[in-house]
Amino acid sequence: MAKKLYVGGLSFDTTESTLREAFAQAGTIESLAIITDKVSGRSKGFGFVEMASDEEAKKAIELLNGKEMDGRKLTVNEARPRESRPPR
Repeated sequence: MAKKLYVGGLSFDTTESTLREAFAQAGTIESLAIITDKVSGRSKGFGFVEMASDEEAKKAIELLNGKEMDGRKLTVNEARPRESRPPR
């Protein structure tokens, strides 16, 4: 079963292809997204990577958590479910 990972501390210069290249070292990537601002289109500095298995997700955390990418130290851990927010 696929495991979704949170990736924080991304540089504004980090691209999806750079992130894909780094996480491919740990295994098969099911999906990958860098979260961007709706207005400016600029990266918000975090994203999500979904690995094919729990083992590959654990390997990705071990390999990349605390490592430097594009001059910034990454935070990689299991993504938590999105919290429900009150309507605006």
